[in-house]
Amino acid sequence: MNNGKKLKLFFRLSWKTAPSYILLLIVQTLMSGGQVVMNVVLPKFLIDELTGACEMKRLVFFGGLVVGSNLFFAWFAKFMKRYMDVQNPYVSQKMELLLGEKVMSLPYAKLEDPYYLDLKERAAFAFLNQEAMLNMITGLADLLQKGSTLLGLTVIMVTLSPVLVGILLVLIGVMLLLQRRLSVHMQKIHQMILPINRRYGYYVNTAFDDKTQKDVRLYDMSKMLGDRVAWYNRDMTETFGSYRRQEGFYMGLYSVINDLQAAISYGYVGLRVITDWFGGRIGLGSFTMYVNAAVQFSSNITGFGEAVIRLSQLLGYLDPFMELMELPDEQDSLRGISFSGPVESIAFENVDFTYPGSEKKVLDQVSFSVKKGEKIAVVGLNGAGKTTLIKLLCRLYQPCGGRILVNGREIQEYDYASYMAQMAAVFQDYRLFNFTLEENISCREAGQDGKVVEKLVEQVGLSEKIEELPRGLHTLLGKAYDEEGTELSGGQQQKIAIARALYKDASLIILDEPTSALDPLAEAEIYENFNELAGGKTAFYISHRMSSSVFCDRILVIDGGRVAEFAPHGELMKKEGSLYRKMFEAQAENYV
Repeated sequence: MNNGKKLKLFFRLSWKTAPSYILLLIVQTLMSGGQVVMNVVLPKFLIDELTGACEMKRLVFFGGLVVGSNLFFAWFAKFMKRYMDVQNPYVSQKMELLLGEKVMSLPYAKLEDPYYLDLKERAAFAFLNQEAMLNMITGLADLLQKGSTLLGLTVIMVTLSPVLVGILLVLIGVMLLLQRRLSVHMQKIHQMILPINRRYGYYVNTAFDDKTQKDVRLYDMSKMLGDRVAWYNRDMTETFGSYRRQEGFYMGLYSVINDLQAAISYGYVGLRVITDWFGGRIGLGSFTMYVNAAVQFSSNITGFGEAVIRLSQLLGYLDPFMELMELPDEQDSLRGISFSGPVESIAFENVDFTYPGSEKKVLDQVSFSVKKGEKIAVVGLNGAGKTTLIKLLCRLYQPCGGRILVNGREIQEYDYASYMAQMAAVFQDYRLFNFTLEENISCREAGQDGKVVEKLVEQVGLSEKIEELPRGLHTLLGKAYDEEGTELSGGQQQKIAIARALYKDASLIILDEPTSALDPLAEAEIYENFNELAGGKTAFYISHRMSSSVFCDRILVIDGGRVAEFAPHGELMKKEGSLYRKMFEAQAENYV
C-alpha cells in the first residue's frame, strides 16, 4: 500500500474515531499559522509608524492589534492544551477499541495463522507502545500548521528577493535529504528491533507474571530468565548504536548547512538596509519584518520537512496496522439464509481439511450423520482431528473439500449469526472474563435472567461455592479490578463454562474436554446429570476419559483424520480389534 492510500485510510479511521477532535485540531493549526504570519507583518506597521508620522490613532490601532491578537492566541492555545490533555487518552482508548473491534471481526482462521498472528502483534506494538496513530494525528496537524505558515511567509520573502528564496530552498532541500536518509536508516533499525523487542518483552513479562513464579522458584529459572533479558537488551543496545553513529554524522552536516542558510538570510537583509546593491534600501520596519520572516521561513520549512519525514516514518510503523484494517471483515461473507433452528440433522460428506500453511490433511474424507437429540462421543488419539471437526461444524474454519450439512443444507448458506445462535460450545481453551459470575454465565448485563442463572449454577454443582460469596453471583471473577473478587479453581471455572453453554439454550451443545479439570466425583456428577441438563438437544462430547462415552448414544472414533468406527458403546466393545475397545480397556486397567 502506497503512502497516498495509507493517508486516505488514516483520515477515514481518524474521522470515524474522533471527528470533533480532528476538526478542532485543524482550526488550532490554521490559527497557529496565522499567528506566526501576523507577528511577522504587524510589527512592521507599528515600527514604521513610530519612525514616521507617529500618529496616535494608528499607533494605538496597530499596538492593540498586536497585543490583542497575541492574547487571544495565547488563551486559545491554553484552552486547546487542556482540551487535548483530556481528549488524548480518550482518543487513544477509542483507537484501541477500533483495533480490538477489527480483530474480533476477522475470520477466526486468520487468528490461528502464524502470519496474521505476527501481523496482529506488530500492529499492536506500533499502535499501543509507540502511539503511532495518535502521533500521526498530531504530526499531520503540525504539517498543516507549518504548511499554512510557509504559504504566508513565502509571499513575504518573495517580495524581498525570489533569488534568496531559491537559494534557501536548495540548502533546505539538502538538509531534508540528510534527514530522509537518517529516517530510512531508522526504519530499517525499527524492523530489526521488532522481533528482538517481542522476545525481550516476553522474558520481562514472564519474570513479572504471577502465574510463572511457582515454576521459576521450583526449577531455579531466575538466572536463565535474567540472562535472556540481558542478552536481548544487549542486542537492542548494539542495534541502536549503529543508528546513533549515523545520526551523529548526518546531524553534524545538518547543523553546518542550517547555520549557512541562516547566515545568508541575515546577511542579505542586513545589506539591503545599508546598501542598494540588490535593489532599493529597506526601512527599519521592513528590516524587522524580513528578518523575522527569514527566521520563521527557515524554521518552518525545516520543520515542514521534518514533519513530512516523521509522517513517512510513522506510516512505515503503521504498515501492519493499515494492512490489518484493510483485511475483509468476517461479517462481509457470513450473510445468508436465516436459520431458525432447531438442529434436526447433521451430516459430514467426504470432508477434507488442511490447516493454512500446512500440507498435512487433518481430516480426510470424513463422513457420518447425526439425528436430532443424539449424544455423540468423539474419541481418538491426540492429533486425530477431533477438535478440528468441531471447529468446522462451528464455522470457525471452512472445509477444504466435501460438505457439512445441517437440516439438509450446507452450513455456509446460513446466516452466521442465526446459525451460531443454535450452537453452544465449551472448548479446551475456553476463557472466562473479569465480569461478575452471573455475567460470565449469561454473557449479558447482570440482573436480566438471575433466576435462570441460579438454577444452572445449582445443576452444575456450584451452589455451595456461590452461597459462600458475600455478593453471590454478583461477585467479580478475579481480583484484578476488585479486591473482593473471587478466584475459582480450575474445576469450578469449568463448571461456569458449562453453565454458560447451557444458558444459551442452543439446540446443539458441544463439550471439548469438558471435565478435564474436574475430580472423578464431580466428573461423574456432570455426566450422570447431563442428559437432564441437555434435555432433548443434540450433543457432542470430546474427551480422553473413556467413561464419558458410556453415557452417549454413539461413539465416533477418529483415527488419522478418518472415521474409524461409529457405533454404540456396547457394539464397539464386542468388536474384536476395535480401536475404541483397545483405548477403553487400556484406560480401564488403571482403575481396576
